[in-house]
Amino acid sequence: MSPSNTTAGGRPRTGLFGHRTWPEARRLADVLRKETVGGALLLLASVLALGWANSPWREAYLSLRDVSFGPGSLQLDLSAGQWAADGLLAVFFFVAGLELKREFVAGDLRDPRRAALPVAAAIGGMVVPALMFVLVNVGTGDGALRGWAIPTATDIAFALAVLAVISSHLPSALRTFLLTLAVVDDLFAITIIAVFFTADLALGPLLLALLPLAGFAVLVQRRVRSWWLLLPLAAATWTLVHASGVHATVAGVLLGFAVPVLRSQRAGGPGAGPGLAEHFEHRFRPLSAGVAVPVFAFLSAGVAIGGLAGLGAALSDPIAIGIIAGLVLGKVIGISAATFLVARFTHADLDEDLSWLDVVGVGLLAGIGFTVSLLIGELAFGAGSERDEHVKVAVLTGSLVAATLAAVVLRVRNRVYRQIEEAEQVDSDRDGIPDIYRTTDRI
Repeated sequence: MSPSNTTAGGRPRTGLFGHRTWPEARRLADVLRKETVGGALLLLASVLALGWANSPWREAYLSLRDVSFGPGSLQLDLSAGQWAADGLLAVFFFVAGLELKREFVAGDLRDPRRAALPVAAAIGGMVVPALMFVLVNVGTGDGALRGWAIPTATDIAFALAVLAVISSHLPSALRTFLLTLAVVDDLFAITIIAVFFTADLALGPLLLALLPLAGFAVLVQRRVRSWWLLLPLAAATWTLVHASGVHATVAGVLLGFAVPVLRSQRAGGPGAGPGLAEHFEHRFRPLSAGVAVPVFAFLSAGVAIGGLAGLGAALSDPIAIGIIAGLVLGKVIGISAATFLVARFTHADLDEDLSWLDVVGVGLLAGIGFTVSLLIGELAFGAGSERDEHVKVAVLTGSLVAATLAAVVLRVRNRVYRQIEEAEQVDSDRDGIPDIYRTTDRI
């Protein structure tokens, strides 16, 4: 017997993982495909870094990571590792800013009812891991609690690479839920970095940064695409934010937020077509996923484990235990609990083809924290410190365990996912949907 379409109080039931509009599904399919390729490069860069850092040529890796260059007069005489963390990741967060604005201005998430689930899941998937870390380290002392935010991040590129490796036919609704959750996660992550990891704030440079930022905003609102105008303004904004003591990646998000998603009324209104956000996203997402994040991973993931003894010493650190517990347990508990609460209070049901095991699988995938987790670890304990080394081991271990468990759960359900995929294709053919709109689940 099929479940009732109404609640006990007579209110209509809704599905938690409803289908997106087809144009939105097409756009997200393109995003997911690029992130999957980026995830493969990220995995490769991480393996190379770990291999080199644990080889007889380790000193050459450290010399490469620590070589300094840049104009000292602008406080930019930075090491290669710092340039990757402060500069290249600004590109990553610029794309995240574009995606966030696109989702909440013109995407399906402009509807609060659609936004409720991924936002709640992202909050649950950040709060519970942070609480787990704090519970493990509450008596550790010596500044250990500074790392509370490390297990809160989700690396969508890494997660999608895992899906590609295990050949999962995860339904499009769950894939886009995972992507949207990770996008909201990025928003909270950059907020945490800006609020909790800003040291010695200098208001002068921060206020000055508003000038090139405003100039950038005016030009993009007028649909100016000339790199020789926009790039100097973006670079000036980044330089001044860096000099202010706020982490420079915040500049990337601010620049992303400045780019219009829709054309202004003077340009013919929203019906006239998209703004520059879509154009910039197509240009910069490959740079972010294919260059910026893999290079950061290569310069950050290289930690000398020191054999089984060294691995045991790193993993016995309460900080490492808290990170692993947060990534492996905290993420899945937080996301699953938040999803259940949304279902409970909105009287929504899972789609009839899905089960709560699928939510658990997505929650485990979200426990793959890498790029932002490593960045927060460096900010919390200092790049190259002993604790930062333990953070790297813990993030890698926790992500590996979460990925393995997710692979087991999702492979168990893969036959069901295949049936859902076939049903979606039949529905699309019946409704006359062009093939280009039906790519979200073929990545």
